Amino acid sequence: MEQLPESLPDSPMPFICKWLKDAVADGGLPNPDAMSLATVDADGKPAARIVLCKDIVADPGYLIFYTNYDSSKGLAIQAINRVAAVFHWDDMNRQVRIEGLALPSPAEESDAYFASRDKESQIGAWASNQSQPVESRQMLLNKHAATARKLSNLAMDSGIMQIPRPPFWGGYRIWVSAAELWVRGQARLHDRGRWERPLELSGDKPPKPGAWTAFRLQP
Repeated sequence: MEQLPESLPDSPMPFICKWLKDAVADGGLPNPDAMSLATVDADGKPAARIVLCKDIVADPGYLIFYTNYDSSKGLAIQAINRVAAVFHWDDMNRQVRIEGLALPSPAEESDAYFASRDKESQIGAWASNQSQPVESRQMLLNKHAATARKLSNLAMDSGIMQIPRPPFWGGYRIWVSAAELWVRGQARLHDRGRWERPLELSGDKPPKPGAWTAFRLQP
């Protein structure tokens, strides 16, 4: 069974990128880019849910996902932006754990991704007050249809055919401060490598990552 290199690489990020590409190519999972995202809100209440990782940028080292900023996860991140995430590719005997800081993506990055989505998903982003109660499924469907009509009329009146990104919807970059790579081992002697690094924050600028420190963990 494949294990991590005896001498761990300086950075885990290229490995994480490769493992995600391997999972996509393997075809064993319908959503190989799915990851469990854990947050803690202002009251200290933890929550976890599945989101889709839409990109990994190995250098300087962050993951990207998209959501409604007013959703429960968005509000939790606004209160406490330290998050954790897990990829688990069971059929490939691999897992990746991530810890880091979630910061809003640049507007142009969110605009570009939103423009790439299909029209129904774009309309859905406008129609849904994510995480808020709704009286019935039919009411949500009616709201989606009404939003579609409204956006269609707006496009005809303005001559703009593209649906704009809602101001309350966009991306987050998870700047990785720690990563753990796990490979299943015989006799439950799993192979675990962990990397940690500091993230220096300065005002509204992107974090400045420090050097990685790598070490192995016992299973």
